[in-house]
Amino acid sequence: MNFFSTDKTKALEAKETAQWIAFGPVIFQVAKALRNFGILEIIEDSGDEGLTLEEIAAQKKLSVYGVRVLLESGLSMGLVIINNHKYTITKTGHFILHDPLTIVNMDFVNDVCYKGLFHLEESIETGKAAGMKELGNWPTIYEGVSQLPENIQKSWFNFDHYFSDDAFPKVLPHVYKNNIKNLLEIGGNTGKWAIASAKYNPDVHITIMDLPGPLKVAKERVEQLGLSDRISFKTVNVLDEKQSFPKGHDAIWMSQFLDCFSEDEIVSILKRCYDALDENGFVFILEPFWDRQKFEIAAFCLHQTSIYFTALANGNSQMYSAETFLPCITKAGFEIVEQKDNIGLSQTLLKCRKVNGQW
Repeated sequence: MNFFSTDKTKALEAKETAQWIAFGPVIFQVAKALRNFGILEIIEDSGDEGLTLEEIAAQKKLSVYGVRVLLESGLSMGLVIINNHKYTITKTGHFILHDPLTIVNMDFVNDVCYKGLFHLEESIETGKAAGMKELGNWPTIYEGVSQLPENIQKSWFNFDHYFSDDAFPKVLPHVYKNNIKNLLEIGGNTGKWAIASAKYNPDVHITIMDLPGPLKVAKERVEQLGLSDRISFKTVNVLDEKQSFPKGHDAIWMSQFLDCFSEDEIVSILKRCYDALDENGFVFILEPFWDRQKFEIAAFCLHQTSIYFTALANGNSQMYSAETFLPCITKAGFEIVEQKDNIGLSQTLLKCRKVNGQW
């Protein structure tokens, strides 16, 4: 579905939207402060009665001035309303407090992205993640995730997992209906898919292939759950084209992994998947494509997430459209034999086999 083929706004609406964009960093920080100080929470708890400015300041032990400027900004962005000098919360304010998607996105943008986004223009000009310097000194963020400060690491993992966790239970039956015994997972992260697979299918063995940092985290979780006999680990840097992938697996699984790479890198990774599989093997790819979304706001979230990749993660990848991504599969020698859109929040599952392979 194409949400972006026409200009749907009237002139006045467009000018208002432009002001929202111009003050975007301001309203973001205010909304976060109203949330983090607990101001929205006590206003919500007051119900229809509401609270005065002075009551709020006294309860939160903040100055009247500080609370006033935050709440007046909150009025304009629709987080609160005021009647008879008393503030009550709006639906939008409620979602800022309680909607899991909003919380995950806000924490990710603030803790992981905000400072690094200042370097976006440099990233565009150089093709490198210039904002990485705000987090650490690594070639890409993936080498450094396990070394990030705890609050930043937590926000990164919460964001990364949120969009796949609800999809995993829905795709497990599709993946394991073909009697898979040995699965290679590339980009296993903290081991969530491998663990879910081991619990779902008692006969499958999963090999997680990733960088040393993520593998360390995954290995600790696997050992804690007593699944070390079912899940093994292999260290490979997939950006090194000289490193081949291990053979002997029935299938290869990649979840929200290939969006971490440029188109040429995706083709390179898939070609090595091609070489690792026999003629009856296949590749499963789980990705959120912005042009396969049911709702425009989902496409919006994916578009904005692309900028994280540009400025901070690696400088050359994004949340792809299917139109851009799918040709990479063909270039690597695969064909798509099954495609399921709208899985969970935003995912598409692709089932691929070698061209001319036996199915």
